[in-house]
Amino acid sequence: MKRLFWFVLLVACSAHAHEVRPAYFEIIEQSDGRYSLTWKQPSLAEARIAIDPELPTACTPLGERHVEVADGAFVARWQVRCPGGLAGQTIRIAGLERTLTSTFVRTQLADGRTIAGVVQASDPSFQFAAARPMLPAYFTLGIEHILGGIDHVFFVLGLILLVPALWRLVGALTAFTVAHSITLGAAALGFAGLPQAAVEVVIALSILVVGYEVVRAARGKTGLTYAMPWAVAFGFGLLHGFGFAGALAEIGLPQNAKLGALLLFNLGVETGQLMIVAVAVPLARWIASRAAGLRRRIEVGAGYSLGAAAAFWMIQRVVSVF
Repeated sequence: MKRLFWFVLLVACSAHAHEVRPAYFEIIEQSDGRYSLTWKQPSLAEARIAIDPELPTACTPLGERHVEVADGAFVARWQVRCPGGLAGQTIRIAGLERTLTSTFVRTQLADGRTIAGVVQASDPSFQFAAARPMLPAYFTLGIEHILGGIDHVFFVLGLILLVPALWRLVGALTAFTVAHSITLGAAALGFAGLPQAAVEVVIALSILVVGYEVVRAARGKTGLTYAMPWAVAFGFGLLHGFGFAGALAEIGLPQNAKLGALLLFNLGVETGQLMIVAVAVPLARWIASRAAGLRRRIEVGAGYSLGAAAAFWMIQRVVSVF
């Protein structure tokens, strides 16, 4: 159990206080081979990740890059001139292949069309103005966000450990899904919002609470979370929804298809959650089938591990605010 504890704590310490979010690259085509560029890349412990757009060699910058730091990301804006235009040219996100993140690329053409897509670390190049359906990119981002957001993963794992009965687990996960869908939609469409830093602190708190309840339940003591997991999952799900909305805010929603993009992002989040459940539930069932003593040790160790990781994140996130 000590190995499990130190492994989870190492994962927590290695993870940045903010979730893994995609980089964002916007290309706006103007006239006479001129393009306005916006490059937003997530920071890692206030350091800049070594990724950067690489344009064709014929392109020359028009002035300096204007760089600022905002909301845990580096944002650069500049203009370039590319003789003959970028049509059919290959653009590469240099260094992306050495990371765990991706890049959301949005291209606005001079004729008014908008093309968007996700560039993965496994294939960090793309062709300018190549047909890339925009909406499916949001589905991919939803999956990446929950699987890359280790705090969301830990919360779901805690619920699975805490609620061994399948029907109660389904109820808790459904309540979590409904709740975060409500706040994700409200925040993404501009009807509600909370400070992202405060949301991330409370998300860490939710994992700490679930970890504590896992330990209590393993020792034969039950509290509100064990007795009414759906209610607790719904309450914390509302806050996790604001966390999901923070990632979506990094890239925005297409003006002509907001609801479709939002729906696909949310479906991507749910698909990622189901992937976690598909792996974790059989593991939890295996734990439940062990002898009572071994099962108790595993659950106590897992609960303490979740709690330690959550406590670390809470301290890290509070400190990052000041």
